[in-house]
Amino acid sequence: MTQTVPAGFVLPNCSPNMYRIWYTSSVGKKSKSLARPDARLETPEREGKRIPAIFFRTEAGGEPVRDWLKGLPSPEDRKRIGEDIKTVEFGWPIGMPACRPLGDGIYEVRTSLAQNRIARVLFYIDRKGRMVLLHGFIKKTQKTLAEDLNLARSNKAKHQRGLK
Repeated sequence: MTQTVPAGFVLPNCSPNMYRIWYTSSVGKKSKSLARPDARLETPEREGKRIPAIFFRTEAGGEPVRDWLKGLPSPEDRKRIGEDIKTVEFGWPIGMPACRPLGDGIYEVRTSLAQNRIARVLFYIDRKGRMVLLHGFIKKTQKTLAEDLNLARSNKAKHQRGLK
């Protein structure tokens, strides 16, 4: 029995599941001949990601977004927010509905949570090409509050001063 698989390969005497096993076990692996020329410059945290996410750290060493995430009552909420951050990391540049620009180089990751709640994580892309998570909150009004945006701007300025 000869079977044609979607990619155009012909696999003689193989069950239909054989292709799935091969595909799922090899996805994400790069042969040395297909590796990008700058692959040696990649760090483990950056591999496969277009923009790796990092948490903004205060001068005292606190990480407000990480603390906010840990303080959320539902592990399901944390998981959904994390998945949306991951979507931006791997898919950047990305638009609605996952991400939206707010101005001044600040963007928001948009997450829909259970019980009609909406979470936002504000971030910017630093000059090292990293997604710096500046501020996170659960939306209570239609428009992002000026105080949330101002806090993100302040954290962005502090982070930029620390990079010099």
